[in-house]
Amino acid sequence: MNRIDVSFNKVKEENRKALIPFVTCGADFTIEETADLVVSLEKEGATVVEIGVPFRDPLADGPIIQNAYTKALQNGTKVKDVFKCVELIRKRSEVPIVLMVYFNVVYFTGIESFMKTAAKSGVDGLIVPDVPLEERGDLDKVCEDNGIYLIPLVARTSKDRIAAITKGAKGFVYCVSTNGTTGERKTLDSGTYEYLAEVRKNVDIPMCIGFGISSKEVVKEVKEYCDGVIVGSAIVKRMAESKQAVIDFVKDLSDGLK
Repeated sequence: MNRIDVSFNKVKEENRKALIPFVTCGADFTIEETADLVVSLEKEGATVVEIGVPFRDPLADGPIIQNAYTKALQNGTKVKDVFKCVELIRKRSEVPIVLMVYFNVVYFTGIESFMKTAAKSGVDGLIVPDVPLEERGDLDKVCEDNGIYLIPLVARTSKDRIAAITKGAKGFVYCVSTNGTTGERKTLDSGTYEYLAEVRKNVDIPMCIGFGISSKEVVKEVKEYCDGVIVGSAIVKRMAESKQAVIDFVKDLSDGLK
C-alpha cells in the first residue's frame, strides 16, 4: 500500500485532519538540513510532506516560493539533490513524500528516468501543476507503473471538469482555494465552502485544500470542510528564519487541526 494511503487511513482512524507542509530544497537549508527538518515535521504532526523541486518559471507560485526557488537554483540545487534529500529522509522516516514539480523538469530529465529514480528514492506522489487533463494520460501511466500517485489539482474554475479531473485519482485531491498563485492570505475567498462541497460530490478519496492556508485561524476555519490542509508559503517564509521557526509554526497548525 502506498504510504499516502497508510497515513490518511491513520488520521481518519484518529478522527483528525491531515496536515501537509510544503518545503523547498536547497534555498535556505542544505539537503541534509532539509531532510532533518522533514523528519522533525513528521514528529510535530505532518501527515504528508510536499517538497518543491526548484524551477526557473514556477507559474503557480507566488513571490515567496519563487524567491526560494531562485535562491536554490543560484545555490546550484539540481533534481538529483532533491532525490538525495528523499533518500536521506527514507533512512529515518516513512512519512509520505510528494514532489511538487513542473513538467519541464520531468520532461528534460526524461519521464521514465524521472519516475524510476523518484520511486527508487522513496517518493510516493507527484503534483505537476502545469499539465492539463487532456495531456495527463502518458504521465499518469508512467506514474502508475512506478507505484507513484499523480495527485490531481482542481480549481474553483474547474466546475464541470471536476469529475473528469478526479476520475481514478489516488492518494488525495488537491483543492486550490483561490484563483491565483500560492501565497499567504488572512482569509479564504468567498465561495470557498460551496466550491469544496462541489468537489466532495465528485470524489471518494481525501480532499485537501491549499494556496493561502497560512495560519492556525484559517486552519480552524476550513478544517470542517475538507480532509486536510496544505501549507506552503507560510512555511517557506519561516525557513528563511530558522528550523525552529518552522517547527513551532507546524506544531501550532497541528494544534489547530485537533
